[in-house]
Amino acid sequence: MNHWTDHCGTSFTTEKQPARASRGMVVTNHPLASAAGSEMLCAGGNAVDAAVAALFTLSVVEPMMVGLLGGGFAHLRHPDGTHTILEGQGTCPQAVGPHTFTHDPLAAPGSLESTGRQHSLGRGAVATPGNLMAWCQMLSRHGSMSLSEVIAPAIKHASCGFRATQYLSDCIAENAADLALDPEISRLFLPQAQALQKGELLVQGAYADSLKLVAQEGAGVLYSGALGSALCTDIANHQGFLSLEDLRRYSTRDPAALRSHYRGFEIIGPPPPCAGPLHIGQMLNVLEGFDLKAIGFGTEQSVHLLAEVMKMAFADRSAVTADPDFVNVPIEKLLSAEYAAERRKQIDLHQAQTWSPGLAPAESANTTHITVADSEGRVVSATQTINSVFGARYMVPGTGMIPNNYLYVLDPRPGRANSMAPGKRVTSSMAPLMLIKNGKPRYALGLPGGLRIFTSALQAVINLVDHGMRLQEAVEAPRIWTQGFELELEPAFSAALHSALQNRGHPVVPVPNVGGGMNAIEFHDDGSIEGAACWRADGTPIGIGGGLARKGVRFLPETRKTCGN
Repeated sequence: MNHWTDHCGTSFTTEKQPARASRGMVVTNHPLASAAGSEMLCAGGNAVDAAVAALFTLSVVEPMMVGLLGGGFAHLRHPDGTHTILEGQGTCPQAVGPHTFTHDPLAAPGSLESTGRQHSLGRGAVATPGNLMAWCQMLSRHGSMSLSEVIAPAIKHASCGFRATQYLSDCIAENAADLALDPEISRLFLPQAQALQKGELLVQGAYADSLKLVAQEGAGVLYSGALGSALCTDIANHQGFLSLEDLRRYSTRDPAALRSHYRGFEIIGPPPPCAGPLHIGQMLNVLEGFDLKAIGFGTEQSVHLLAEVMKMAFADRSAVTADPDFVNVPIEKLLSAEYAAERRKQIDLHQAQTWSPGLAPAESANTTHITVADSEGRVVSATQTINSVFGARYMVPGTGMIPNNYLYVLDPRPGRANSMAPGKRVTSSMAPLMLIKNGKPRYALGLPGGLRIFTSALQAVINLVDHGMRLQEAVEAPRIWTQGFELELEPAFSAALHSALQNRGHPVVPVPNVGGGMNAIEFHDDGSIEGAACWRADGTPIGIGGGLARKGVRFLPETRKTCGN
């Protein structure tokens, strides 16, 4: 049997090692969050307990990526093989409509920026958050431990502090100009006007107090209590839009999972307004007509094909994918074999092209990830965010909470599928996926990275299914990305490949990384579980092996007894 390297055009070496276990696996983008989840499993909790503990801890140790005031999607597989989607996505405040902001005419191609950065920075960018409600509901519905138990590690790391990683320090430094505009957030992350350095202790006392309130009062402390009042009073004082009424009216959703198929695998994930699984399924349907294994990983032809289907998917996404309460998203059409065949015929195998939507526009359509599994068959794949790095880039005074800037994902131009409207849910590129084969879970994966999420998840699926990579290879393999403008390539791709792609009409741009740190779990036929995380974040897999003592065993230190005596 041929190995994938026999056909590859781009070679690479993995930087991290996977973990393998028998009783549970937790993979997150910070070691302390993975440890918090593992602590729940070791204490007798299930995968949901572990996932919620990890998410609360990530809000402390990855404060630039996720928080109580964000949104996201959780994808659960239960021991009986059923799947549950819990959507805690942000929604547009009632005071925001299609004419609230003005699109910046000088914005880069594809950018949704408004004039004065009004819906990307500060109080005016904040959407109604869903994370805290969703986390608490996920625990109460499917977990086995109390809220105070799972939130304890987060409170400990916030009150006692933890050592900053280089990744956190770099994120602070790269966004220092915006963070410096707010005294609350800069006091914490820019001491002495310098970015917090690797190894320095970060103590978040105010946030620890907020987490203690959550432990005592649950999600109501935000949606109808003290934390919500603090958030909305501050926003009102700065002419923002989010109100207490928006918080009171908020509710999560439980949509049916979206399913597509690829080479014998069932691909399962959240439906719109989560755009990722829908357009992954669309792209895979098109690519199923090509022998990607024979074409090879990282070859000129394979990169060209990937770039073309990505541009195709983005063209359709911008035209027809948004909150299905506001837009009729043609899911069946996008996932149909007929539409895949139609779009496949439009690909020029030798030359890059500009793609238009294949469907009529439906006009009036940063982050973290965790992957957790337990020994009873529960699997959680959850992607959560405050959108941009450090969200709206300010801190609610006295609470330690960093709000989202989710309105930045909506289009400030009226008359489009993804235009703003009161109560409209934010469209997302998240892709918390599970791959099922012969009725059993084989892979669960996801990652952060904004618009680069679902195309990166697509590449991981292809790496696993077509190229037969090991799990660690699949998550670390070099990635590409385009939405129809520049073609981004990670460093492992050669200069010769850059030149060949440019000759085909692709405007190649080298970048240090595409998307964020991927987390993945593989379920082996022998019952063992493998976890992997990539070099693009502080991702750490922690596996649980061993177990409790055999029934009836006692410690007999004084007199050694043998069976039968």
